[in-house]
Amino acid sequence: MSAAAGVSAASFTAHRRSLFGLAYRMLGSAAEAEDVVQEAYLRAQAAREAPEAPGAYLATIVTRLCLDVLKSARARRETYVGPWLPEPVPTGELLGGDGDAAEPLDARGVAESPAARMDRVESISMAFLVVLESLSPLERAALILRDVFDWEFDAIAAALGRSPAACRQLVHRAREHVAARQPRFRATEAERTRLFGAFLEAAARGDAAALAALLAEGASATPDSGGKASSARRVLRGNDRIARYFVGLWQKAVGARALTSARITSLNGGPALLIYEEERIVTAMGLDLSPAGIDAIWIVRNPDKLARLASRLGSSRPLHALPGARA
Repeated sequence: MSAAAGVSAASFTAHRRSLFGLAYRMLGSAAEAEDVVQEAYLRAQAAREAPEAPGAYLATIVTRLCLDVLKSARARRETYVGPWLPEPVPTGELLGGDGDAAEPLDARGVAESPAARMDRVESISMAFLVVLESLSPLERAALILRDVFDWEFDAIAAALGRSPAACRQLVHRAREHVAARQPRFRATEAERTRLFGAFLEAAARGDAAALAALLAEGASATPDSGGKASSARRVLRGNDRIARYFVGLWQKAVGARALTSARITSLNGGPALLIYEEERIVTAMGLDLSPAGIDAIWIVRNPDKLARLASRLGSSRPLHALPGARA
């Protein structure tokens, strides 16, 4: 093998965030996404010839590896205790800052428009990732490559081993399914922050009526503990029920001697609350919006899904005492 063969470390590093974003959207697991990306790099290094487009070459390997992982993931999730949610990930790890050019992976160098960035934010929301779970693996891959990474159908066909016409059908079916399950709505960052703050304030005051008024009709709250932490094991529905649940949850949190601190951060494209027990993250919570208000609330308490988050965020920044928490 010549010295120029394979993908260089510099090329891999330049595309790593995008590759991670692709794998994460496919799998809903940051830990599995990291493993896939690393395996893709090892395989790309062993290539006999250096690819003309390293980013697209690596993305093709990542896509195929993800399809393999998804074959076993479905069986595991059938035995999962309670509702399943994707593993929450810091927004910056997926999108970077303004002007970050890691995505898309087509290496055209076209500047990303504000609308395109909002599309990418939407594509990492919990609501979108949950809908992706209901697609077949091939539909999921085709949709992500086309609508998130802007690949042409010929390239998608080569990655998936299908004809361009078949890939068009995959994307068409996936779009129809997503539109039926998640009507398109682009909430601004300011609107997300405003509603999130109002939600937390109402919960802290114990004002169930005010909290319920922030919820859209038909809102849901999905707790994910995997049976490894105390939590409801069903999706909660009904605005009054959801409001009472969160008021009670907040009162329980601030009443616990060890549970005295929290941090607001950005996870999966929107504001999120991290609750700590001493210096350990025990809960991550965020919202998804519709034109009518808060449409979905997600609460992750499975320690396996919080461990990586803790390693990224830890307690390196000051924590804030929860209102009413004991000293």
